[in-house]
Amino acid sequence: MRERRLPILATIVVFLLLYAIGGFYFNNFLTTRVFGNLLTDNAFVIIAAIGMTFVILSGGIDLSVGSMIAFVGIVMAVLVRDGWHPLTAALVLIVFGFLLGALMGYIIDAFEIQPFIVTLTSMFMLRGLSAVISQDSVPINHPFAEAFGSFRIPFPIGKGWLSAEALVMIACLIVALIIAHRTRFGANVYAIGGDAQSALLLGVPVRKTVVGVYALNGVFAVVAGIVYALYTSSGYPLAAVGVELDAIAAVVIGGTLLTGGVGLVIGTVFGGLIQGLIQTLIIFDGTLDSWWIRIVIGGLLFVFIVLQKGIMRSVTALGSQGAA
Repeated sequence: MRERRLPILATIVVFLLLYAIGGFYFNNFLTTRVFGNLLTDNAFVIIAAIGMTFVILSGGIDLSVGSMIAFVGIVMAVLVRDGWHPLTAALVLIVFGFLLGALMGYIIDAFEIQPFIVTLTSMFMLRGLSAVISQDSVPINHPFAEAFGSFRIPFPIGKGWLSAEALVMIACLIVALIIAHRTRFGANVYAIGGDAQSALLLGVPVRKTVVGVYALNGVFAVVAGIVYALYTSSGYPLAAVGVELDAIAAVVIGGTLLTGGVGLVIGTVFGGLIQGLIQTLIIFDGTLDSWWIRIVIGGLLFVFIVLQKGIMRSVTALGSQGAA
């Protein structure tokens, strides 16, 4: 168990190291304003990654997250334009995300189809529907959206603040922590990710749990889409392209095994913040191309996958020695 905690410890060390490097090389990097902006700018990615954590913990994957964010944004923008209140539109979209996620989970388990294929289908469908609804950017003009964008809670020290986007992300984190570590459903997710066949023999409701995992991920993806739409004050059918990969990267860098069964939700938050820190460091530097963000994240992702593989081999070897 100690070795299984090494990935998240490595994640925290990398986060602190990047933060220290920024503070050493750049003035004002360690201010609360920069930290507040870090939380705000990466809130929607972290929310999507939190939902993805449950999927990967169960041994699955979801490639439809980015398309869901775009679909939610364009639908919300059109509904608000047509006279809907943003909260009403948000509630309808959350129900939609829950139902679509549950349907994907049911298809994956009942027909034994790879999650990659099912969620890839949803990705194309949602992206196509977004373009059918509107091929242009649609602004969101509503007093609630303006109030959401301007909401601030100042930090006790410094000139930074917590935005509404950051507060929604923190609320999602708290909910996810409770579900993952304080409920039977969360225990079932870990059990299925560890060994689905053994979990079934032990009485774990596998199908119900798989359906619940994808339904929960659908809700988090919709919330991420709502936050992104209010953050940008618009909906756009080509928004959030590749965000599903950012979410997966945040989960893996956060210490969750791609094979499932091992990982922590809080690690995913650090994984998302590391990606945001890399972007912030490159912006502060001002001389590097934005593509270096992808290059560095790709390198980190490779290192963490190798680290996970090495740790699991060590755990397996120790288990074999114990059995002998």
